[in-house]
Amino acid sequence: MMESVVLSNLTEGVYIISGALFILGLIRLRSPATARSGNVLSALGMLLAVVFTLVNEEIIGVEGMIIGFAVGSLAGAYLARRVQMTAMPQMVAVFNGFGGGASALVAAAELFYLNRTPPVQDSVTVVTIMASTIIGAVTLTGSFIAFGKLQGLVGSRPTLIPFRNVINAILLGGALGLAGFLVVEFTSDAAGAVFSGLSQGEWIFLIMAALALTLGVLLVIPIGGADMPVVIALLNSYSGLAAAAAGFVLDNQVLIVAGSLVGASGLILTRIMTRAMNRSLANVMLGGFGAEEATGGGDGEQKPVRAVNADDAATVLGYARLVIFVPGYGLAVAQAQHSVRELADLLKSRNIEVKYAIHPVAGRMPGHMNVLLAEANVPYDELYDLDEINSEFDRADVAVVVGANDVVNPAARNDSSSPIFGMPILNADRAQSVLVLKRSMATGFAGVENHLFHLDKTMMLFGDAKESVQAMTGEVKEL
Repeated sequence: MMESVVLSNLTEGVYIISGALFILGLIRLRSPATARSGNVLSALGMLLAVVFTLVNEEIIGVEGMIIGFAVGSLAGAYLARRVQMTAMPQMVAVFNGFGGGASALVAAAELFYLNRTPPVQDSVTVVTIMASTIIGAVTLTGSFIAFGKLQGLVGSRPTLIPFRNVINAILLGGALGLAGFLVVEFTSDAAGAVFSGLSQGEWIFLIMAALALTLGVLLVIPIGGADMPVVIALLNSYSGLAAAAAGFVLDNQVLIVAGSLVGASGLILTRIMTRAMNRSLANVMLGGFGAEEATGGGDGEQKPVRAVNADDAATVLGYARLVIFVPGYGLAVAQAQHSVRELADLLKSRNIEVKYAIHPVAGRMPGHMNVLLAEANVPYDELYDLDEINSEFDRADVAVVVGANDVVNPAARNDSSSPIFGMPILNADRAQSVLVLKRSMATGFAGVENHLFHLDKTMMLFGDAKESVQAMTGEVKEL
């Protein structure tokens, strides 16, 4: 008995330490320079919490824990080495989905377990079970639809179902209504008689979960690829909220803390993303952005572009004073981050100032470009966000746009008929010269024609970004 009390108290102490590690880890994740150590601190906090929970609750023995940790570590190491940086957004979406699904399953298991205990149940516990189930189910299917869009298994353009908002409202209302009914029934004196075996109440619970799963699909299907960074941030928040609710269900403090931190940080990140796009969250979730082929007010006329070769581009770069690289999703596709860093190092050896302009929604997930450039060991002090770098373009000799599209489109500033009008962009068009590296003249995820490509100062270097950068590097060395 004494040993049990001591272990329980020790576990509570470890939970406090774990919560502190989560907070410290989250603080260090704010900067690329400290992000790796922040990730380690957070992982250590979760490891401590899991081990002491399993021991304190006598869930599995030491052998089971060793097997579980071995399987998880091998799976993590395999994914870390095999998943390409271009597929990192997909993996984040899958993680969000698994997190939400796990929370929903924990809540469901607890409900069915409670059903075998005395009939009068704590109403707060039952409410949190319903919340965890609904949020977790929406997160599960929504995240896998996001994964499908990012992976190309589902069309990246919005799928607009007629009366979709009405249908979603009905599904949400139905799920909440069934949840309310279950709360009343499971907390009534007659619950034990009504809900025995796979009875009426459990069937209603399964229907509620099915409505939530369907809602998750219908919420994400209408959202286009251009809005995926916002969707991933929001689903990340959902997974945290589901985990926090599951923590209340299990009366587990560390799960409440971890879920709350993930939920809050996800909401903050979602707000940052929507502000960077100058759009409301309701507009992202309900607007069906990019559903139609847009030209940003263009009249369909073929506009001229100035194509150049690597030799011409290298000459412009080699005699510049300030070069600003603007990375986009094309950088990730071509895996050109290492080649870009090599070119930047070469330019710096010629006393040319180099900076990187990072737009908050460049790529397919929040921080995508930061992760890519950090992998290539690009110095952190050379990375600048939109607000810090935009004034620098006026004095830049060359803005090198590597696979970016919508985030440098002047139509967002100049064309009120464009769907992206009002979205804050990087002022690449204000540099003395603009060098754009693209495979073709295809539009970005928003389906909007980019006016930048047709400016007199813009040079288009067509081809694979990695090969183009390597060719330019070779030519600069010859100057």
